[in-house]
Amino acid sequence: MTSESVSKDDDTAAGHTVNAPQGPSWKPVARSSTHELVINAIEEQITSGSLTVGDPLPSERELAAKLQVSRAAVREALRVMESLGVVVSNVGSGKSAGTFIASMPKEALTRFLRLHVALANFSIEEAIETRIQLERSSTALATGRVHDDALAGMNASLAIMDTPGVSLETFNDADTAFHVAIAHASENQLLSDLTEAIRGSLRRPILDAFHEVEDPRALMAQLQEEHHAIMQAIVDRDTDHAVQRTEDHIRSATAALPRLTQSRQERG
Repeated sequence: MTSESVSKDDDTAAGHTVNAPQGPSWKPVARSSTHELVINAIEEQITSGSLTVGDPLPSERELAAKLQVSRAAVREALRVMESLGVVVSNVGSGKSAGTFIASMPKEALTRFLRLHVALANFSIEEAIETRIQLERSSTALATGRVHDDALAGMNASLAIMDTPGVSLETFNDADTAFHVAIAHASENQLLSDLTEAIRGSLRRPILDAFHEVEDPRALMAQLQEEHHAIMQAIVDRDTDHAVQRTEDHIRSATAALPRLTQSRQERG
């Protein structure tokens, strides 16, 4: 038996075969972009409490030196964080110039939801169902906590919608303001910001659907009647009726705007 045969026999005995299939193909793990590492570093300072709302960040040059990254990476990280509502940048000179830790969750949430609803990542149906649950909760809290200032805000929105000949756009914005005023009265900031963000994300689809209604004025009158009923239940501190009227109102408005959901389904 030749040494070559022995080698082959040994391979077979060891469980190996000639031309055996190779194992898994491993590839290097992609590294995070440098700007993401900068974001992580700033986030760490915020979560640890070292940075709070109103605190200034070092200049781009200083931050780049501290983190040993390029100024371009710092600039990109700050752009991302500003779009998230976490920082705000002011140009110019003096104490107000520079980049500061901010608190703008409402704006960031609204932008986030508006874009994802537009891209159909969140369906309008999902947004409406989420809105119903949020507004049921905020209305229940508001009914027990409402005060004169909150009532004044709600009444101001109702007065705008009651104006004869009010434009559809103005009516719709006042409609949003009415629901947001109720959410504010709940004294729960997260509920309030989420309510405003979801309602803001639906502004354009609602307006587009409203323009296709056969008799917009009749629908506006119906919605306003429902608004006044919600308001009365809140004033009467009747939580059950206020909550139910709120849900019924959102559902009836959606049913009266069939293109609101149909247009998205057709696009899908």
